[in-house]
Amino acid sequence: MLSQTTAITSLNLKSIPERWGASLVIIVGLAGVVAVFTALLAMAEGFQSTLKSAGRADVAMVLRGGSDAELNSALLRDQATLIKQAPGIRKDDDDQPLASAEMIVIAELAKKGDRSGSNVTVRGIGPKGMKLRPQVKIGEGRMFETGKRELIVGRGVSRQFDGARVGEALRFRGSDWTVVGVFDSGDANESELWCDVEVAQSSFNRQGFSSVRAALDGPITTFKDALSADPRLSVDVQTEQDYYSGQTKQFRATIGVLAGVVTAIMGLGAIFAALNTMYAAVAARAREIATLRAIGFGGLPVVLSVMIESLVLALVGGAIGAAIAYVLFNGFSVSTLGQNFTQVVFAFKVTPALVARGLVIAVIIGMIGGFLPAIRAARMPVTTALREL
Repeated sequence: MLSQTTAITSLNLKSIPERWGASLVIIVGLAGVVAVFTALLAMAEGFQSTLKSAGRADVAMVLRGGSDAELNSALLRDQATLIKQAPGIRKDDDDQPLASAEMIVIAELAKKGDRSGSNVTVRGIGPKGMKLRPQVKIGEGRMFETGKRELIVGRGVSRQFDGARVGEALRFRGSDWTVVGVFDSGDANESELWCDVEVAQSSFNRQGFSSVRAALDGPITTFKDALSADPRLSVDVQTEQDYYSGQTKQFRATIGVLAGVVTAIMGLGAIFAALNTMYAAVAARAREIATLRAIGFGGLPVVLSVMIESLVLALVGGAIGAAIAYVLFNGFSVSTLGQNFTQVVFAFKVTPALVARGLVIAVIIGMIGGFLPAIRAARMPVTTALREL
C-alpha cells in the first residue's frame, strides 16, 4: 500500500504545474487565512509581552482597595507613608525602604502626522522610582531634576508623538514642561512621560498618590499581611507582574474572539475553494485514476494520495501566509488604548508558536477540503470512468 500511495502521490504532485491556476486558489486562500490569523494574534502577543515585561515578581504594587487600575486608585499622603514603613520591604544602601509613591494623570498629545490628540500617561515618580526599574536607561539627554517641571519620555512616545523630543516643550493644563531626556526600557514604560511626583501634584492640583511600588524583601505575603492587619488601610496588594498581566486580559480576549471569527469566516471560504479545486483535479484525472485501479491499485492509496496533495498545497499556502505576516508585521510598532484609557505603544510579535498554530489551521482546512474529493476518487466506478473518458 505504501508503494502504491507513493507512486500515485508522485504522479499527482508532478501534474500540479499543469493545473497551476486551480492550485493557486488553495494556496492564495490559505495564505490569506494564515496571514490574517497570525497578524491578529501577533498584535495580542506583542501587547501582552510589552505589558508583562514591565512588571517584576519582586516588586509589589499597592492600590486602593477595589481598584483594578492606577487611574481609579487614590491613596492619601499619610497612607502612602504607612505603606512605605510596613515590614517586608527591602532596604536600599542608605537603609531606607526601597519604595516609591507615584501619581498618574492623563494628558493629551498629538500623534505625528495626525492633528487629533491622543491620551498619554504622565507619571510622577518618587526618588526611588528609577531604582525600582533597573531596566530603564536614559538613552538621550538626562534625568529630570527634582523640583522642576521637567520630563523624561519613553522611546515609544518619542517616536509616535509630536513635541516629545529632547529640548522641546509640552504644555499640560496651563503648565509648560521641558523634555530633558528619552529613556529606553523595552516594555510598557516606554508609553509614558515621567516627572517629579511632588511637582506633578502641585501642577495638576492633586493631594495624594495613585499607587505605591515597593521592592519585596521575601514573599509578598509578609508585606500583604502587614498592610491587611492595619485598620487605617484598605488596599489591594499584588506583584507588578500580576498587575500588568491582568491589564492585558480584556484586550487579549477581544483579539482572540476577533481572530476566531475572522479565521472561521475566511477558513470556510478556503474550505470551499479547496473542495472545488480538488474535485476538479479528481475529475480531470478520472481516467488516470480508473486505469490505476484497473491494474490493481487499491482505493486507500488513491484516498491518501489526494489527501496528501491537498495537504501539500495547504502547507505551501500556510507557509506563505506566515512569511507574509512575519515580514509585514513582526516588530511593527503601533499604539492602542490600554486599561487606563491612555495609549500603550507596542510592537507586533510573530512567534514560532503563532506560526505553528497558523500552519495547523492550514493543515486542518486542507484535510477537510481534500477528504470528500478523495473519497469520490476512491469510489469512482472503474468501468464508468473508462467509458466516459
